[in-house]
Amino acid sequence: MSKLEKLFQERGPIKKIGVLGMGYVGIPSAVLFADAPCFNKVLGFQRNSKSSSYKIGMLNRGESPLKGEEPGLEDLINKVVKAGKFECTPDFSRISELDAVTLAIQTPFANPKDLEPDFSALIEGIRNVGKYLRPGMLVVLESTITPGTTEGMAKKILEEESGLKAGEDFALAHAPERVMVGRLLKNIREHDRIVGGINEASTRRAIELYSPVLTVGKVIPMSATAAEVTKTAENTFRDLQIAAINQLALYCEAMGINVYDVRTGVDSLKGEGITRAILWPGAGVGGHCLTKDTYHLERGVKIGNGQLDYPEGADSIYVLARKVNDFMPAHMYNLTVAALKRIGKEMKGSKIAILGWAFIRDSDDARNTPSEPYRELCLKAGAIVTVHDPYVVNYPGIEISDNLENVIRDADAVVILAGHSAYSDIKADWVKKITDKENPVIVDGRNVIEPDEFISKGFVYKGIGRGDKNEHLLM
Repeated sequence: MSKLEKLFQERGPIKKIGVLGMGYVGIPSAVLFADAPCFNKVLGFQRNSKSSSYKIGMLNRGESPLKGEEPGLEDLINKVVKAGKFECTPDFSRISELDAVTLAIQTPFANPKDLEPDFSALIEGIRNVGKYLRPGMLVVLESTITPGTTEGMAKKILEEESGLKAGEDFALAHAPERVMVGRLLKNIREHDRIVGGINEASTRRAIELYSPVLTVGKVIPMSATAAEVTKTAENTFRDLQIAAINQLALYCEAMGINVYDVRTGVDSLKGEGITRAILWPGAGVGGHCLTKDTYHLERGVKIGNGQLDYPEGADSIYVLARKVNDFMPAHMYNLTVAALKRIGKEMKGSKIAILGWAFIRDSDDARNTPSEPYRELCLKAGAIVTVHDPYVVNYPGIEISDNLENVIRDADAVVILAGHSAYSDIKADWVKKITDKENPVIVDGRNVIEPDEFISKGFVYKGIGRGDKNEHLLM
């Protein structure tokens, strides 16, 4: 029996858990741990900062600080708080009370061009853990990180701060989150969990931590670096798939056909050994993961010790996919300009109503939203821009209203950038009445409206991938 395994034996089963970072990953993870009968107590750690301190009070009252449609989350928060099994605290010294601690902290890239991530928040979290680390504890990074970070930077910081040795005095692992806003609890329970320790003892202890919250999903063990690559690769692949359909949408526009007809045709080919996983085109890719995980994967290769054999001078297909998806808000802008031109207007002086600031439907998650670069292009061209979102209340520097009528009043162009359910109910007669324009423009970046309804009422319609409609006759 190794030294670490003896420490686990002395400590006994995992009973008290800490989760650093009370966001879209940390909150559902913490309350699911708290709801598991085998665990006694979960502490959610949140800095008492100006921007985030409100979460502490809300969580301790049993309320969810995450707005948008998250089935079951607030009920579960309330349940575990009332049961005394979950508490949110800004006191990081309480880490010393725990058997296991996970870190769910954002890892953005300050500038993707130089592949340098902003690990400052994660480093601060790791240092806080290291200061209060005790023998026999388990530390798990859930944040998406550059491959090699767990066994490199994280291990080094934890050892420096604690004076303990990873793999001997404490366990260290990477178990990446695999969630999508709108189904956080469901995803954590039902998706398979990738668990990679820096040694076998670390992996087994991490499996002990995650197994109780899984219902359908199973644990897939591997090395820490393999787990890091798995997470960055799965998001990179999804980004690549989205770029493929976005590029196809651009092609279909140029050829005057409907990308959704083509998509249905491609998707119909099914059978043994046949995979045609085709996603949906749209106004752009947002969120915390897909917009930067490609660069974590690319950086992992660059800082690794191995020699990459790859076509000389060729671009990475993953980075090229990122460029395609980053272009889609600009394409939305180009569609808007072209639509305004049809009625003799320019962007300068036109009123543009943006519908949807969140990056994904029926959520308040506006991280890296495609709406922001679209808005900036409009403002740069001299347009007047208003923004509506039923879920996003506060966003730094942007005035957002939940009153749809006020946002689209007198608008020259109504532009749908998020596929919120509410926008599917918008009727052409009502929009035309509120805009008070003979030929208002509507640009649909999420395929949520019926083009013919709006075209028949005198609208100038443009839509992503709708080459069959984008050059319609003006009624």
